[in-house]
Amino acid sequence: MIKTILTVATGAESDGAVLAAALAVARTFAAHLDVLHVRFDATTAALAMTTDAGTGALTAGLIDRLEQDAKEREARAQANFTRFCNDAGVAVLSAPAAGPAAAPSAQFHVETGEEPRWMTVYGAAADLIVAPRGDDDGAGERRILEAVLIGAGRPLLIPTAAAMPESVERIAIAWKPTPQAARAVALAMPFLARAHQVVVLTIEESPDAPDAAGRLLRNLAWHGFAARGERLPPGPQGTAATLLAAARDRADLLVMGGYGHSRMREWVFGGVTQQALADAPLPVLIAH
Repeated sequence: MIKTILTVATGAESDGAVLAAALAVARTFAAHLDVLHVRFDATTAALAMTTDAGTGALTAGLIDRLEQDAKEREARAQANFTRFCNDAGVAVLSAPAAGPAAAPSAQFHVETGEEPRWMTVYGAAADLIVAPRGDDDGAGERRILEAVLIGAGRPLLIPTAAAMPESVERIAIAWKPTPQAARAVALAMPFLARAHQVVVLTIEESPDAPDAAGRLLRNLAWHGFAARGERLPPGPQGTAATLLAAARDRADLLVMGGYGHSRMREWVFGGVTQQALADAPLPVLIAH
């Protein structure tokens, strides 16, 4: 069951979209939203900037300017959160109300330091993490996603720019018999239980694909899910693009496992994880 969801407010205009995506899931499960803003440390940032520039000395007033910028971003993030809660009718609570929750609630948190670290710390204690992939040049956001995926041990939901559906009725599972894919399916059970259609996608180039998919389908049948399997021929565009395109045409949500090997960033499915983090055409629920 999903009862706590971690998401972010950065102070940017994109806050509204990621908060709305998190709320769509929270409404389904009457869950609580922990909205985190990570304020950068002005002194650490100034030292990094001067070191990168090769000056070796802090520019006069640089820390003050960075501190002011951090304050302004925090104020915008708080304003975005407050406006979101007011517009959506979401109660701001710091603890559960008596009795079972009937509607979503939210709370705003502020920490100072490195965003990947705090996202991982908060995410480890959440049932689900909802985080944006950023824009086309959002390499920083994707580094955060990678750090949270590897470090938090919790499922990560990455929405698209389009509105997250209020009800996820069609789910695709990108399947390969790995611990990460198995964990992703297990953590997706709350979504699978509410879906009307479930399809298990495998790539024909994998020699164990038929048996692997069959075993998963039998497991899902014992859970009461009428899932079907589909083997995909490896397309000329590559495994990653083949799987993501098939999922886009068949589902509202893609469930997949993902992992990397140290700093080599060798991802499963020949790059599906990396491409899903960058530009999947539908929302992705991914677990390490």
